[in-house]
Parts: sequence; structure tokens; C-alpha cells
Amino acid sequence: MERHFILADNQDITCEGILSLLRELRLYETVSKVSSRAELMKCLSLYADAAVLLDYTLFDFSESQIINLKQRYPQSLWLLFSDGLSKHFLRQVLLSEQLFGVVMKTDSKEDIMEALRKAYYGKIYLCDMALQILHEGVPEQIIHDKLTNSEQSVLHEIAKGKTTKEIAYEQNLSFHTINAHRRNIFRKLEINNVHEATKYALRAGIIDLTEYYI
Repeated sequence: MERHFILADNQDITCEGILSLLRELRLYETVSKVSSRAELMKCLSLYADAAVLLDYTLFDFSESQIINLKQRYPQSLWLLFSDGLSKHFLRQVLLSEQLFGVVMKTDSKEDIMEALRKAYYGKIYLCDMALQILHEGVPEQIIHDKLTNSEQSVLHEIAKGKTTKEIAYEQNLSFHTINAHRRNIFRKLEINNVHEATKYALRAGIIDLTEYYI
């Protein structure tokens, strides 16, 4: 699959550097450059599954707007690329229900190329700084003694994106047993969908943040 790149960065030298790396990776033909939020949104409407390379600090975006835009185009892959992302901002986006990659402009050429390569193939790259934020940025754990050990185990697998059928097969249990656990989890936690279940599991520490990103 050929993935279109959207380069959202207003620094000419950075754009030229990224284009040079994309040429080296032989991905140059699939690039659009945008210089405003309006242009980015227009480009996403044309390439809904694009890989977006965004320097958040140079665009008029709030954390919630970035998260909402990623949610609006779920097939897109976002790589946040900057030389100055605050811990607060990273914590907000990395703990959201949407997946974001992160690479710093101060990272090595090899790391940046690996981030671009992964973005092309639809995979998430997290630099050392982002991984550190994930390990340090876990909110105070929610008391989850509402759930039995079996229900916590099922919730862990749900948060990893597995279906009821897959969980039943891996745990050597019937589909109906896992489905009953799933219903009980949703009822006890007063949630309605997998997104809410995943968010709870992340905040409660039932699933490790770095495990979720793999």
C-alpha cells in the first residue's frame, strides 16, 4: 500500500531535511506540504489514510483539536515531530484514546528515518522522551476492585484490541463465558464501548501504556 505523507511544518530547513530523508527512503513521490491548519484539514479530506508529520508548536492547534482530528480520520497515522514538546502536551496526547507517534528534531538521522519508515507502514514510533513520559505519566490508579481477577484479565485483552472470539480461544474458555465477562465489565464500570474500556484499563494500570502502543 502506498501511504501519502502530509508534511505540516513551517520551517523551510526542516521541510527540506525531511524531503531529503524521504528521497533516501524512496518515498518522496507521496508527499504534500501544508502550512496551515486549514490546508492540513483539506489535505486529510483527500488522503484520509495519510501519514501526518506535524510540528505542533508551529500550528494553531490545541491538544483536544489534534486528538479530535485524529479521531475524525481514524485511518490516518500521526507522527509528532518537533524540537520542543512539553511533558503536559505529550501526556495529554499519549494518554488519549488515539495513537500518536513521536520523534524529536534533535534525534539522530537513523531514528528519524526509522520513524518515517514506520509511519509509511502504519506503525507507531516513540522516541526515548515519549517512552519516558509514558512510564512517568500514568495517572493515579483507579480502584478496580469492582472487577474479579478473571474480568481484569479479559479487560486487559480487550484493551489490546482482541475480539471476544480471540480471547476465548487464547484463554481456552467458551465464547459465551468471555461474552458474559465482557457484559459484566461494561456494567460494573458503567461504560458503553471498547474505547471507554481501553481508557479505563490504561488509567487503572490494567494494561501497560507501552504495551498498548506496540
